[in-house]
Amino acid sequence: MNQEELEALRQEIAGKNTKQVLAFAAGKFPSEVVFASSLGAEDQVLTDLIVKSGLDIPVVTLDTGRLFEETVDLIAETERFYGIRIQVYSPDTAEVEELVNAHGINCFRQSLELRKRCCQVRKISVLKRALSGKKLWICGLRREQSVTRASVEILEDDPANGLLRLNPLADWSEERVWDYIKAHDVPYNVLHDRGYPSIGCACCTRAVRRTEDVRAGRWYWEQPEHRECGLHVH
Repeated sequence: MNQEELEALRQEIAGKNTKQVLAFAAGKFPSEVVFASSLGAEDQVLTDLIVKSGLDIPVVTLDTGRLFEETVDLIAETERFYGIRIQVYSPDTAEVEELVNAHGINCFRQSLELRKRCCQVRKISVLKRALSGKKLWICGLRREQSVTRASVEILEDDPANGLLRLNPLADWSEERVWDYIKAHDVPYNVLHDRGYPSIGCACCTRAVRRTEDVRAGRWYWEQPEHRECGLHVH
């Protein structure tokens, strides 16, 4: 999509609230839109909005093989709570075995290159399968989450995946996210109550102190500007 077409779509959603933006996506790209959820607080808000608005937007998630047990439990709880089926995508077994047998089970700690390779195998390649045949995908990025996400737009081009990306909560604050969760009794990961504001693979995530950035616990041994897996390229 060229810049002129992208700007035209941005004009169509200008002034719309979050529910209206989601409804616009479902109507503009019928059968060609998907919501990729990491089961984080923001994504649980989006699941609630999508399901309660009756939008025909499938929810998918990635099971990297290294998720927290609490995250896996939340997938099941979310399905029960909303009466939906979340489509789960997993890494290619042969690719995982090749990586692990060549570099070790925890090779992601050896170098930034190997960490990114691990994310490529367990997440990025898997996401591409989940997005296959789609023209737009939805995710829960917010600008204030980290320095790597400060420039996020509500609607933006995603050339890495060859489609558009919609970030309906781009301008939401963390306080607004949690106010929504509490007001609507949205199920959320119990790890959030234990100091984990951002949750990824168990091996790559730690709890954070109150004075730290919400993304400080992700790949915590790396510099802040490197703390992205590659799913969200700006």
